[in-house]
Amino acid sequence: MNLQHLRIARPVTDLEKSCEMYCRGLALRKIGEFSDHDGFSGCMVGRDDLPWHIEFTLCHDHPVSPASSPEDLLVLYIPEQAAWAAACRTLAEAGFIPVPSFNPYWDKQGTTFQDRDGYRLVLQNSRWDI
Repeated sequence: MNLQHLRIARPVTDLEKSCEMYCRGLALRKIGEFSDHDGFSGCMVGRDDLPWHIEFTLCHDHPVSPASSPEDLLVLYIPEQAAWAAACRTLAEAGFIPVPSFNPYWDKQGTTFQDRDGYRLVLQNSRWDI
């Protein structure tokens, strides 16, 4: 299988607020949206230079509450310390709340943040090496 792109889809309580928060906090932009398509509205945020994007959805007919857990993580690796520290400040300014990680591994070289719906994002100050 040749994976070309990854979409992370999450139900949220407020499309516009989630979109704005992630765009501002991660330097993303709205790359697509839809309204009342079979009872769902949504928006996608990402960038052309990334092999992934995030889709936020809202079900109008049968609302789905966000159901994150402390181990439901989106982990982004930023190896340069200055860039990592700047990204942490930007996330906090965008409204993400720093929280202790459930798994202490992520606190050793990273910071865990939580969004308005309880989803967690880790900025890891290291390089991803396979």
